[in-house]
Amino acid sequence: MREEPTPLSRHLRVREEQGHTVLELRGEIDIVSAAEISPLLDRLTRRERVRVVLDLRPVEFFDCSGLRLVSRARHRVLERGGRLHLVCVHPLTLRVLAVTGLTRILPPHPTLESALRVSDNP
Repeated sequence: MREEPTPLSRHLRVREEQGHTVLELRGEIDIVSAAEISPLLDRLTRRERVRVVLDLRPVEFFDCSGLRLVSRARHRVLERGGRLHLVCVHPLTLRVLAVTGLTRILPPHPTLESALRVSDNP
């Protein structure tokens, strides 16, 4: 049974699913929302060996502030021996990720289920 995400802010909801922390970013991810999300994201990615899925499906707008959030989360998770996977289907967000090269180091998954499945395999 899937648990309803807990809203930590207007732009971030969190839930635990299959041993993963699913961070769902929502709405417009810009400099204002990134300032709100960043401390929450830092708190959620500080655990050792944490398995995180960053779900961008509900994102409507994504700029360089969003890129910084994704990059920071990836760095923090990896330096603590964890795993981070990305879920994204929005064409404009995918384009921003691809143009910057982020998709080469963090390939996006089309569904949450595929991200959870890959993360479960060593």
